[in-house]
Amino acid sequence: MKTNRLPRSRMLTLFVFLLVTVSARAEKPNVIVIIADDLGYGDLSCYGAKSLTTPNIDRLSDEGLRFTSGYCSASTCTPTRYSLLTGTYAFRGDRTGIAPPNAPAIIKPGTETVASLLQRAGYATAVIGKWHLGLGGENGPDWNGDLKPGPLEIGFDTCFLLPTTNDRVPQVYVHDHRVPNLDPADPLWVGNKRPSPEHPTGISHRSTLKMDWSHGHNSTIHNGISRIGFYTGGHAARFRDEDLADKWIEKSVEFMEQHKAEPFFLFFAAHDIHVPRMPHERFQGKTSLGFRGDAIIELDWCVGELMKTLDRLKLAENTLVVFCSDNGPVLDDGYKDEAIEKIGNHRAAGPYSGGKYSIYEGGTRTPLITRWKGRIQPGVSDELVCTIDLAASLSALAEQPLPDDACLDSFNVLGALLGERDAKGRDHLVQQDNGSSGTYGFRAGPWKLHRYDKKKARNIVVETELTNTKVPRFQLFNLNDDPAETKDVIQDHPKVADRLKQQLAEIIEQGHSRP
Repeated sequence: MKTNRLPRSRMLTLFVFLLVTVSARAEKPNVIVIIADDLGYGDLSCYGAKSLTTPNIDRLSDEGLRFTSGYCSASTCTPTRYSLLTGTYAFRGDRTGIAPPNAPAIIKPGTETVASLLQRAGYATAVIGKWHLGLGGENGPDWNGDLKPGPLEIGFDTCFLLPTTNDRVPQVYVHDHRVPNLDPADPLWVGNKRPSPEHPTGISHRSTLKMDWSHGHNSTIHNGISRIGFYTGGHAARFRDEDLADKWIEKSVEFMEQHKAEPFFLFFAAHDIHVPRMPHERFQGKTSLGFRGDAIIELDWCVGELMKTLDRLKLAENTLVVFCSDNGPVLDDGYKDEAIEKIGNHRAAGPYSGGKYSIYEGGTRTPLITRWKGRIQPGVSDELVCTIDLAASLSALAEQPLPDDACLDSFNVLGALLGERDAKGRDHLVQQDNGSSGTYGFRAGPWKLHRYDKKKARNIVVETELTNTKVPRFQLFNLNDDPAETKDVIQDHPKVADRLKQQLAEIIEQGHSRP
């Protein structure tokens, strides 16, 4: 009986080819960055929460590295997302404050981003979820036409987006350059003025709302919830708030399945737990914290579904997962969803003061976890790392050099993110609130300098959101002794304060800080 055997030389060649292929694949792990929205340091059970449990995120922590000094660079969403993707502090950019519904693309085509760096290294790249970085040219989005420039012009191969943020109009998806399911006979219009006196709003039709507003979110009504801004038309394209998380998972699973045989980068941008908090019905009432707590449980479910997919596709040991948040927590952010009334003993910012909109630690020190099974040894790290460092760190992972004029404030802290022995994080970090308001936090070692050019601070206490509190222009705190930033010691340490003032000013003025 004859058997078909390859010649020994052919077998050797095939073996070498397979060895090289496997080696090359192993050097390019998949990367999934999961960014939560408004999730605080104390909102997860692996970070000490007792009022709810987050078993799937806890599993990430148990199997990976949990950072106690993990930061985003800003305490609001648009500037943090800008900084994460570009590796540059948002205060250096134009129009980087919270983007309005009709904002043009904030990150311009040709800008180096995490996505473009990994795309050049051979990765398939996708962003799925909340965008909130503008779409279209200088005149803003053409909602009924091609929505570009956008993610596809800065390194993403594909996208499936919530274009702004869900408390702002419109409630439609964007797939690549178009709004899917849009009926030409019912064009979508988005504006900042009431289109007609008869247009229903959260003021004129307040009694019809299924979730009442507390401040500012009282314009166009969709799905029983009033929003910021106005829009008409596009009814066939509109989504239901309760279905957002399911859609993000559906599209993410599709992407991972399509690219399981090649390295991929997935930027999973959850909308949970941003307002309006309207989780799917199967999560409603599952916690004692109201819809805010229920949305955290929904976020945890999303993480679990992504991890299940990696396990099913046998990719868990070749995937670096980074879990983070875009800023700290806020309770009442415009809707009456009982977040304050049901807070109980839960402390969303953990031991820290402040939250969203604030440069106190609660505004920017957030959960940050990395997992790469078989590569990262499980544990806890006190190294100082920030989401702005993902650009330089992931480019190093993919062996892509950074141009001198790109990613101006991103540090290569890959060793710290992977938990390598003796690897260090960054030695300082600038924190900001929103846009370029002249409000900065500057951490260097145990010291934290506050700088308020307008001498006003927001959201010092997250549970009550004290806003526009008068403060001195500069304050100094020792985080080792006073992590909650309750005692200003600037009078006791004038030389430390002067040194930090000068260093912060130089970083702002010189236009870059990357080594």
